[in-house]
Amino acid sequence: MSMSSKAADSNKPGAIRIRVEGMSCASCVGRVEKAILATPGVASASVNLATKQADVKFAGPADVDGVVAAIGKAGYETATDTARFEIDKMSCASCVSHAEKAFKSVPGVLEANVNLAAKTGSVRFVSGATTPDALAKAVSAAGYPTRQIKSDAPAESRRDEGRAEAESAMRAFALALALTAPIFIIEMGGHLIPHFHEFVMATIGMRASLLLQFALTSLVLFGPGRRFFTAGLPALWRAAPDMNALVALGSGAAYIYSSVVTFAPSLLPAGASHVYFESAAVIVTLILLGRSLEARAKGRAGAAIERLIGLRPKMARLVRGGAVVEVPLEQVAVGDIVLVKPGEKVPVDGRLVEGASFVDESMLTGEPKPAAKAVGAEVVGGTINTTGSFSFRVERIGADTVLAQIIRMVEDAQGAKLPIQALVDKVTGWFVPAVMAVAALTFVVWLWFGPQPSLTYALTLMVAVLIIACPCAMGLATPVSIMVATGRAAELGVLFRKGEALQTLSRITAIALDKTGTITKGRPELTDFIVAPGFDRDEVLALVAAVEARSEHPVAVAIVAAAKSAGVAQKLAVEAPAAKGRRLFGSWRAEAKIKDAVGFAARPGLGVEAKVAGRHVVIGADRFLVGLGVDVSGFSEAAARLGEAAKSPLYASIDGRLAALIVVADPIAPGAPEAVAALRRLGLEILMVTGDNRRAAEAIAKTVGIDKVVAEVLPNGKIKALDELRTGHEAIAFVGDGINDAPALARADVGIAIGSGTDVAIEAADVVLMSGELAGAATAVALSRLTMRNIKQNLFWAFGYNIILIPVAAGALYPSFGLLLSPMLAAGAMAFSSIFVVTNALRLRRFAPLRPAVSMADARGATPVPAE
Repeated sequence: MSMSSKAADSNKPGAIRIRVEGMSCASCVGRVEKAILATPGVASASVNLATKQADVKFAGPADVDGVVAAIGKAGYETATDTARFEIDKMSCASCVSHAEKAFKSVPGVLEANVNLAAKTGSVRFVSGATTPDALAKAVSAAGYPTRQIKSDAPAESRRDEGRAEAESAMRAFALALALTAPIFIIEMGGHLIPHFHEFVMATIGMRASLLLQFALTSLVLFGPGRRFFTAGLPALWRAAPDMNALVALGSGAAYIYSSVVTFAPSLLPAGASHVYFESAAVIVTLILLGRSLEARAKGRAGAAIERLIGLRPKMARLVRGGAVVEVPLEQVAVGDIVLVKPGEKVPVDGRLVEGASFVDESMLTGEPKPAAKAVGAEVVGGTINTTGSFSFRVERIGADTVLAQIIRMVEDAQGAKLPIQALVDKVTGWFVPAVMAVAALTFVVWLWFGPQPSLTYALTLMVAVLIIACPCAMGLATPVSIMVATGRAAELGVLFRKGEALQTLSRITAIALDKTGTITKGRPELTDFIVAPGFDRDEVLALVAAVEARSEHPVAVAIVAAAKSAGVAQKLAVEAPAAKGRRLFGSWRAEAKIKDAVGFAARPGLGVEAKVAGRHVVIGADRFLVGLGVDVSGFSEAAARLGEAAKSPLYASIDGRLAALIVVADPIAPGAPEAVAALRRLGLEILMVTGDNRRAAEAIAKTVGIDKVVAEVLPNGKIKALDELRTGHEAIAFVGDGINDAPALARADVGIAIGSGTDVAIEAADVVLMSGELAGAATAVALSRLTMRNIKQNLFWAFGYNIILIPVAAGALYPSFGLLLSPMLAAGAMAFSSIFVVTNALRLRRFAPLRPAVSMADARGATPVPAE
C-alpha cells in the first residue's frame, strides 16, 4: 500500500501480502489463517504454502502490526527486509524525528533509524507489506527528498554528493557575506563610530541607506538564504516545524518589520521606527557559515569510508589467451585470471594460481607487516602488492568482496542509533514547538511590560529566542561521534557490526576469552626440537619430516611445515624434471617434493615408523620407543619441564638410537599477554573459557596473566560460565573464533569475534577483529568508552547551551543587569554550538590503541598520536 493512497484516505480498506516462515504442511496453513482472521479489522486471509505468503484484506485501515503479532503467537515468523535510504534537506534533530515518523507511518515498518550526520535512514519492514519505493515516497512527502541506497550503488557517488554539499554551502556563505558586509558596515558602523554615521547621512542619506539595506537584505534572504524559507515554511504548514522554520521565522520577522518601517512607518507606533535589516542578513550569513563549516567537518567524520572506497582500483589486468588486457573493474567476472604487478592494488578477491609476493593488508587488519602470499593463498581486493608479481583467480566481485562488506558494515554501524539517543529523541519531539511557544510568550511579555519602544524590544528578543534555540547541536551530538569512532575503529581493524555495541561495550566490566584461536594461534606448530648429542639437527628434522609427510595428523602437518619453512626438507628432496613442471604465463617452474618414506606404518595411539634413505626412523610417545628398546631417559628433564608448560613431548629415534625430542603445540598468539595486560588496565575481570583439559588451560592462562579459568566445557558450558560471570557485572563480553563459540558470542552482551575465525562466529558477533589478534578487543573497549564520553560531552553542551541561553535570549538578565542578547549574537552562538559538537567528535580520529598498533596512515610514515 503506497503512502500517497494512505494519506488520501486513512479509512480506506487495505490489503497486504506477507511472507510467513516456518510453515511445512496444510495444518500450518490452517493455523496461520485462523490466527490472522482472529485479528481485529481483518476481512479475509488466504495463505499459500508453496509461496509461503499470506494475502490479507482489511475491512478498514491495514493493521500490519496486529497481523504480525498474531502470526508470531501462532508460532510462526514473518520475514523482514531492511532498506537503506539517502535523505536530503535534514538540518536538525527535529528533521530526524519527522523523517522517522514518516517512515513509521507506513504500514509494515517495524523499525526506522535516521542519522542526521550521515543523512541516511535504515528501515526494517515486513516483507511484502510495503516496498522501498513506498517508504521513500512517504518521507519525500514529509518534506525530505528520499531515495533508496541500492546494495550495489557506487559509494563514490555518495561521497561526491557530500563534497558538493559542502562546496555549495561555502559558495552560499561567500555570496551572503559579500551582500551582508555593506549592510553591516552602514548600520553598525554608525553605532560604533559617530562620525561615520554623519558621513553616511551626508553622502548617502537616510532614505537611500534604508533602500540599499532593503535591497541587499532581500538578495541575501531570497538568494543564498532562500533554502531556509523553502524548507521551513512548508514544515510550518505541515505542523512539523524544524530548524529551518525557526530561522525563517526569526529572519523573516526582522525583515518584514524593517520593511514596514522603511515603506509604511505610519503603521507603527511612535518610537518603533528602528530597522533590523542587518540582523536578518547577519543571521542568515552566520548560519550559512555554520552549515558550511559543519558540512566540511562532517566530511572529515566520514573520512574513513572515503579511504576505504579509495582503496578500490578502477582498472584490472586480465590474462586472456596468453595476453594481458587492462579492463574496467566492472568487467571483471568470477573465474577470470588477474595479473598484479609490484606496487599495484589487488582489484578483487581471489586465490593465487601463479607467483608469490608479500601483500600489505593493513587496510584489512590494521597491521603494517606485509603478509606472505604463495600459490593457493587468498588475496583481498584493496590490499597492496609490495614485491613480486602474481596472478590469481577471481572468486568474489562487486558487493561480495571483503572490502565491499567492510564498507557496508561500517556504513551500517555509522547509521545506527544508540540507546542514549532515545533521550535526544524524546526532547526534540517537543523542543521546536516549545521554543516557538517561548518566543511567542517573550514577544507578548515584552510588548506589554517592556520599556518603550516595547514593540522593538519584543520583536528583537523574539527573534533572538527563535534563532538561538535551533536544535542542530542536539541532532549532531550522537551521530557524528558514532561516524568518527566506527570509522577510526575500521582503520584499526575493528569492525562494529552492530552500532549499539559501541555503547554496550563501554559498560562491560568483565570479559571472557576463548583459548584456542583467541589466546593461542589455533593451529599446531613445532615449538621445540631438541637433538641428542651426535646428531645433526637439520638432518634429523629432514628425516622426521619425510616420515610425517605420509601422515595427515595435525602433528605431522606441523612438523612437515616447520621442515619446509626451515629449508631442511630439501636435503632429502628430489626435483621433478623440467618437463614435468608447469608452464604458467611464459615461465617454467620446477616442483620439489620430499623423498618418499618406505614401509610407512602408523601405530594408533603410539606413533609412526618408516625407512628413509635406508635409515629406520621412529616417531612417537615415550612408551612406543621404550617398547622398541630405545632409552629415552636422556630427555627426561626437558620432557618434565615442557610438561609443566602444558606441552606434550614426542620422541624420535634413528636406527635404534634416541635422536630428538619433538614438541608440537598450539603456541600462544603474538601479543596475547600484552592484550590481556591492556584489558586488565581497563579494569576488566578476565576469565578464560575453553573445552581443553584443565592442565593445559591453566598453563596457558598463567603464561598470559589470567587468574580465572573454566576448562573442559562444551558450548553449553560456555554459556553457563557466562551466566555465572554476569553475576555482579553490569555487562560482559566474550571473545571467540570457532563454531563452538557462536552460542557464547550470541549470549554475551557484546560478542567479539576474531576475524580469522569461522563465518558462523563472525555472524554471531557484534564486533569483528579483522586483525585476528586479541589486542583488538582492548582497542574496541577503550574506543567505545572514549566515544561514549565524547557523546556525553556533546549532549551536555547541546542541552546546557539551550537551557542557559534561551532564558538569556528572552531577556531574563535585563531586570537585574540590563543585558539583552542581540539576534546577531544569537545566530553566532547557534552556529558555534554545532561547530563545537562536530569538532569535539572529530577528536576521536586521534585515538590510538592501548597496545602499539599501526594503521594504514601510520604504516606510510605518519606519527601515531597517544591515546586520550
